[in-house]
Amino acid sequence: MITLKNLVLRRGTKVLLDGASATINPGEKVGLVGRNGAGKSSLFGLLNHTLHEDKGDFYVPAQWRMAQVAQDMPETDMPATQFVIEGDVTLLAARQEVQAAEDSGDGERMAHAYMALHDAGEHDAPARAQALILGLGFRTDELERPVNSFSGGWRMRLQLARALMCPSDLLLLDEPTNHLDLDALVWLEAWLKRYEGTMLVISHDREFLDAVTDVTIHIERALLTRYGGNYSKFEDMRAEQMALQATAYSKQQEKVAHLQKFIARFKAKASKAKQAQSRVKALERMEKIGPVLADAEFTFEFSEPQNLPNPMLAMHEVSFGYPPLEDGGEPTVIVRNVSRSVLAGQRIGILGANGQGKSTVVKTIARDLAAISGEIIEGKGLNIGYFAQQELDVLRPADTPLEHMIRLVRDCTAQGRLSGQSTREQDLRSFLGSFNFTGDQVKQAVGSMSGGEKARLVLCMIVWQRPNLLLLDEPTNHLDLATREALSMALNEFEGTVMLVSHDRALLRAVCDEFWLVSRGGIAPFDGDLDDYQRYLLDMAKQSREAQRQEQRDQARGVAAVPAPAPKAAAPAPQASAAAPANAAARNPDQRRQDAQRRQQLAEQTRPLKKELEHNEKRTATLAQERAQLEALLSQPATPAAMADSGRRLKAVNDEIDTLESRWLELTEALDAMNAG
Repeated sequence: MITLKNLVLRRGTKVLLDGASATINPGEKVGLVGRNGAGKSSLFGLLNHTLHEDKGDFYVPAQWRMAQVAQDMPETDMPATQFVIEGDVTLLAARQEVQAAEDSGDGERMAHAYMALHDAGEHDAPARAQALILGLGFRTDELERPVNSFSGGWRMRLQLARALMCPSDLLLLDEPTNHLDLDALVWLEAWLKRYEGTMLVISHDREFLDAVTDVTIHIERALLTRYGGNYSKFEDMRAEQMALQATAYSKQQEKVAHLQKFIARFKAKASKAKQAQSRVKALERMEKIGPVLADAEFTFEFSEPQNLPNPMLAMHEVSFGYPPLEDGGEPTVIVRNVSRSVLAGQRIGILGANGQGKSTVVKTIARDLAAISGEIIEGKGLNIGYFAQQELDVLRPADTPLEHMIRLVRDCTAQGRLSGQSTREQDLRSFLGSFNFTGDQVKQAVGSMSGGEKARLVLCMIVWQRPNLLLLDEPTNHLDLATREALSMALNEFEGTVMLVSHDRALLRAVCDEFWLVSRGGIAPFDGDLDDYQRYLLDMAKQSREAQRQEQRDQARGVAAVPAPAPKAAAPAPQASAAAPANAAARNPDQRRQDAQRRQQLAEQTRPLKKELEHNEKRTATLAQERAQLEALLSQPATPAAMADSGRRLKAVNDEIDTLESRWLELTEALDAMNAG
């Protein structure tokens, strides 16, 4: 097991751990949590021996093999498969031993070396490496591409695959989800659940932590506190612990005040001196309970938009993609012939496997790309707030947050996009302060800031512009848990429209009411929730693996491969029929008569509810048809007045459907309760 006892760890003048103790048992999956700068990555440095403790005892079993994701960007022309295979250090050592044995000419040594090479998995190493690469979102035609030909995010995925390839007893993962989209994230969760060694993971994705960890270690005020359970259990237990501590502190303060009052009153009185002295000693002996000092919460909110055009925009036969690389070339089309409208107040989560075109669609709506064909009609007064994946790279490293805000004011003024915001420097400083840029931070160069601070600055600049349509493409990649929670709360209170691409399922669940699926060159509504989507992804992955195995078998037999069918939606589970009790015939006539009376009473009580439920469902179906017709109208070219009328009617239809759905839930719950009774 791993043991840390009375550990002191410093980085420069900062004390990260001071008398910290913890134990991690073999096979445990541990989530390491704490605010930014608390020392999570430094503790990883201690575990991998790049840092050393300043005081105390620290022990990791010497025989444990360790694997972790290298943080440097790989620079090599090596094919992707070979790069990942070389992450298996046991296999590399066995290969080197085979080479050395062959050079020595020692037959016995060669026999042992070849046996060790087989045991290290030489026979299936390419298959294992390629399974990892494909699971993390690469295509089959990319398996032999040079590592250098991939972008930075994809090269970091290869570093992750390389770490997973390495046989290990201890696996250290520092923010492994940052460069993954949702399909790769679901695959990684499934892989880590099967991992048999001890694992420590740092992540700001609460659903990922909930899925893969069974122990949580919290770093707070230079101490380590161990909690049994995943992140959600940790939150519950910590809240309960803080409540108990607050109660105990309050009671102790009352007792301290009482003792001090007695001492002050009687210490000069001879007859009471002995009792006063005993109270002084009692006060000195008392083990002080500290007050509850919770981490300061970070919150912000979006200002009310100046106006809410409805629809926000309408797309008619739009194709999305990229312009030709050279004059006379053909554009690259990724998503074709989309006719959809985006309405005021909609909260749309955009789903789809990597490479299907989610970011391309968002970039085109944000005006960063031109549509390849078709027409996007924007509502009058549309004001877009766009958070792009590469937005942090757009910030100017040498400039300060205040200089970024001043430039933003200048740009918005030139474009006529000011919506009543104050442009005085002092007001801009105050606004930055509401995003935790206080004091000298407003004049700190952005290049020296952390990824989380840069992401906060981008959010600050978006909020200041008072948008009515938010386009968010992976906004949480660099945000800690507290800032993610603040973003979720702010989006829930935002009165405009949200279109969100994210692998953070907690954010998607909290914010989005509906989902669009970008797949196979088109966009369609996804009829289900995120759990349904995860099952859909796992079904796709399973069918893809089966198709690859079948293709390999067919190639071995010289048979042409048959394309795999598209994954089918999961069929609903059959409902069990209500079987009568086996001894029904044996019951006496009185019992049967009483049962019949109860059934009749229940039928009379439920009849009006069933009648209302039937009317509710018919009305909902009628409105759903009208909604589909209105959405089709809004996707066609029309005059602004006609579009506004259709938009207003569509809002009224959606409001009535929401009311009917709420009432439907009340009716079904009431009927279930009556039937259960």
